[in-house]
Amino acid sequence: MQKHLTTFHEVADLWKEKKRSMVKHSTFCAYMLILKTHLLPKFGDATVITESEAQQFALDKLNSGLSRKSVHDILAVMKAIAKYGAKHGIFDLPSWEINYPTETTARKLPVLSLHEHRKLLGELSANPTTQNIGIMIALCCGLRIGEVCALQWHNVDMQRRVITVTNTVSRIYNCNTKHTEHYSSSPKTKSSNREIPISSLLFNALRTVKRQQSGGDYVVGDGFKPKEPRTYRETFSRLLRRLNIPQIVFHGLRHTFATRCIESQCDYKTVSVILGHSNVATTLNLYVHPNIDQKKRCIDRLNKFIGTDKLTNHQIPCFSD
Repeated sequence: MQKHLTTFHEVADLWKEKKRSMVKHSTFCAYMLILKTHLLPKFGDATVITESEAQQFALDKLNSGLSRKSVHDILAVMKAIAKYGAKHGIFDLPSWEINYPTETTARKLPVLSLHEHRKLLGELSANPTTQNIGIMIALCCGLRIGEVCALQWHNVDMQRRVITVTNTVSRIYNCNTKHTEHYSSSPKTKSSNREIPISSLLFNALRTVKRQQSGGDYVVGDGFKPKEPRTYRETFSRLLRRLNIPQIVFHGLRHTFATRCIESQCDYKTVSVILGHSNVATTLNLYVHPNIDQKKRCIDRLNKFIGTDKLTNHQIPCFSD
């Protein structure tokens, strides 16, 4: 057994060396940033972390403006390190059960209205360029911005009219060099490797853009290097301002695509596969929120199935609570 270590920081150093070879470089850097920014300043010198301390830490982070998901990710790293320490007998692991404040309002996704969707798509299809083709791909196929910027022409099958998603680019913070770095890798999850059909509108735009480029491998931009996601977000923002469309984040194009798929009554499983979600529950939780008209149609179908229109009042049983 290793000698007893007294601090969370020392356990974290051992844990991260184990993790380094087990996770993607981008994931490892995300862990390191969480440690540097959130966990070590608070718990670096701690020899034990109680449930009340972890609970207060979570609340403080939420009150500082971090999202629930961000706080959950931070606590997941903290738990993983504590578990590693407990497994090796070098750190105490209390049984933490963290409670989050009840959310009283539903989270509103950034989504273009149908009118805004049509306006943006009309502009993109009428003026296909090497700069805005990625915006059109995101709107028509639901790709993430990293997947759009990493897309290469060999992944665009113009014969089968299919886009194959196999790569993503991002800018990550490297805690070793203390600088951000451009990073290319496989997509977010195994399910994110996927094939997506190309619509006729997008097909025509892609053909035009291909003729505009003088060469290169990449679909968006000059073709010779992947587009920088950070600058491409600015390109998208400028386009929205020019069209007088309310600002949404680039990821809102993915949400818009998914929302329109659900509204047009595409089956949930197919939408989930197109989006690259690891399970259909993610799609259901994010995008399936029936409005009052859909609820009314559901009740009408139920009553039609039961045949309540054929029942007289005295045939309908009355139940008390």
